[in-house]
Amino acid sequence: MGLLPVSGTALRADDRVREAARGIGARYGVDYTDDEAVAALLTERRRSLEREQRRPAAYLGLLTLMAGMFLPFGIPLSPVLDAHLFAVLGTAGGLTVIGAALLVHARAQWKHALRNGPLAGYREVLGVARAHGIPLAHIPPWLEGRTNGGGGTGAAPIPTYPPVEPAPEAPAETETAPSPSVTLPAPVPVPVPPKPWAVSYYEQTADAGGWHDEVGWLLVLAGGGGVTWAGTVGTEVGFAALLLIPVAIWVWLAGRRQGREKEALREEALKYVKELQAAQAAGARVPELSPQLRALLDDHH
Repeated sequence: MGLLPVSGTALRADDRVREAARGIGARYGVDYTDDEAVAALLTERRRSLEREQRRPAAYLGLLTLMAGMFLPFGIPLSPVLDAHLFAVLGTAGGLTVIGAALLVHARAQWKHALRNGPLAGYREVLGVARAHGIPLAHIPPWLEGRTNGGGGTGAAPIPTYPPVEPAPEAPAETETAPSPSVTLPAPVPVPVPPKPWAVSYYEQTADAGGWHDEVGWLLVLAGGGGVTWAGTVGTEVGFAALLLIPVAIWVWLAGRRQGREKEALREEALKYVKELQAAQAAGARVPELSPQLRALLDDHH
């Protein structure tokens, strides 16, 4: 079971959230406080949505739209098409309209599957949990109709509800109040694994780098251009550009070293995310992940 947006234990910890989740679940026939049931629901619905996106209507619509858009470009290349100009343009227009209609229909079907059914109820539960101050560790992009790494609200965002004040604490018992015969020990909260230094460093450097290859090739091209200019014009100063070649090699080696370091940090971050998954399954309240860890989790899945 992967990392859920929120665990059933966290939902049941607040009486108001628990009752709201059970009321919503009664409408959709799902116990949203049961982690195994939620994990199975998310897995099944994600596969179903992927099948919706791969329906023949979507591919046929895309091919038809492309045919209608590119057909007019063949008119200057073909005398046959040029001889029947108006018929070709009419056909291109018809194909474009049909292709666009098929794509719109396919997307409408995908949106309907995303916005209705148990997924809609689960997004309601997540909105209620957020309104009551329960952190959502990670919301999969597909659950809101977003692409991996994509921003925006998506086709089905988590609903936003007004923040709810914390529940008032129960009044302290007086000395005259009868004491229960049996005192049950309070449940010990499951601790959240501490974030290692390597993971924090990964979050700081995950978006850095990535320029070494481009700069290295630019230096090689500049060095080759300088040598070519020197050989053509006869100016020996241009041969000094050969010094850019070892600089390019140094840049490539630095990029390779940085890549190995980032890969090692990435493995540490993945290990930490798996520890969070295990802690959540044991009942821990996992805090919201950083954008870097969310992107890593999205790419990993």
